[in-house]
Amino acid sequence: MDKKELMRRAIALSEESVRNGGGPFGAVIARNGEIVAEASNSVTLDNDPTAHAEVNCIRRAAAKMGTFCLEGCEIYTSCEPCPMCLGAIYWARLDKIYYANNRKDAAKIGFDDDFIYQEIPLPPDERQKKMELLLPDEAIKAFRMWEESGEKTEY
Repeated sequence: MDKKELMRRAIALSEESVRNGGGPFGAVIARNGEIVAEASNSVTLDNDPTAHAEVNCIRRAAAKMGTFCLEGCEIYTSCEPCPMCLGAIYWARLDKIYYANNRKDAAKIGFDDDFIYQEIPLPPDERQKKMELLLPDEAIKAFRMWEESGEKTEY
């Protein structure tokens, strides 16, 4: 499949999601023009605030491929990824992101994530969601254990 066909599939998934009671978002992960996984938004259907189309698609692709590293794959998403999905895409190491609607289009229909983009660069103590550092001297032990472990899988 070419890029436009893959994007059309993501768009079709977004429309199908609306018809089935989900959010208006769809995503496809492909490798060399072949679909590896596809998914739509199921936040309200699953009562899971992380069940965005991109995250659902990444989970399916990783399970199918048997790896957390999706290098060599591209994601086609019906809308510009939100900050959570963008982070997941980077962690999954997808090669490229194609999107149809942008975040301003999403904001116009009630999916406005601009406040999150504005929060990210702020120091933790200046964010709207209050953050408090607690027990760092105890928590650092797990980091040291990881650093010293010869049995870890790097990611």
